[in-house]
Amino acid sequence: MEIAGTIAFVTAAGNGIGEAISRSLAARGARVAVADLDAAAADRVARDISGIALAVDVADRAGLESALDGTTKRLGPIDILVNNAGVAIGGGVEASDDEWERSWQINLMSQVTATRHLLPQMIQRGSGYLVHTASAAGLLTNLGAAPYAVTKHAVVALAEWLSITHAHQGIRVSCLCPQFVSTNMLAEFLDFPGGRELVGDSAITPEAVGKAVADGIEQESFLILPHPEVAEYFRRKANDYERWLGGMRKLQAVMDAAAE
Repeated sequence: MEIAGTIAFVTAAGNGIGEAISRSLAARGARVAVADLDAAAADRVARDISGIALAVDVADRAGLESALDGTTKRLGPIDILVNNAGVAIGGGVEASDDEWERSWQINLMSQVTATRHLLPQMIQRGSGYLVHTASAAGLLTNLGAAPYAVTKHAVVALAEWLSITHAHQGIRVSCLCPQFVSTNMLAEFLDFPGGRELVGDSAITPEAVGKAVADGIEQESFLILPHPEVAEYFRRKANDYERWLGGMRKLQAVMDAAAE
C-alpha cells in the first residue's frame, strides 16, 4: 500500500506508540487525525505533523464515532484506521469486575466500535487499511496481568477474523504485536513485582515501533513484530505447547521470587 496521500486516524496518539505511528505515517505523506484522551497531547502532536487533533475517549462509543465522522468531514474518507488505544491492568481472575470491564472496553471494544463504523464505507470504496494494536501478550501471554493478556488475545482474534472475512473486498489488516516498548505503560509495568527482571534490556523505542508499522502497512504484512524474537517464541509455543507452558511457569517463578 502507498501511504502517501492517505488519510489516517490513530487512537491514543498523543504519546508513546500512537504518537510514533502518527509521526511515521505523516513522514511518509499521510494526513493524520491524532485522537487522544489528552487534548493537549493530541494538539502538540498534530501541530508538529500538520494533522488535526481530536479529544477522544475511546470507551465512549458515541464520542469515538463522532470523531471518526468529524475527521471524514474535515479531511476526507479515512484510508487507514489505527486502533491503538490500550490500558494495562494487572492481577488475575481476582481483579474486580470494573477492572475487567475497563480492560475489555478500551483494549477490545473500542477497536470493534471504530472498525464497525468505518468498515462499510471502506468496503463500498473497495479499499481500506485496519491496524490493530495487540501485543506480544496476544500471541503469548502476559505474566501477572490476566485482563491485559486475555483482551490482547481477543484483539489478535479480531484482526485475524477481519483479514479472513474482508480481504476479497479490498480490506487489508495488520496486527501489531510488540513486546516491551519504552512508554508510560512500560514504566508502570516495571513497578510490578518481578517486572524489571522480566523486561531486562529488551525494551525498544516507540520510534522503532512507528517505523515497523509504516513498513508493515506498505508491505501489507498481517503480523507486525517490532521484536523479531517474538516470532520464534510464537513458533515454539505452536510446536510444543507443553514445553512452552513449562518455560512460562519458570518465568512466573522468577517473578514470584522477586516479589518476596
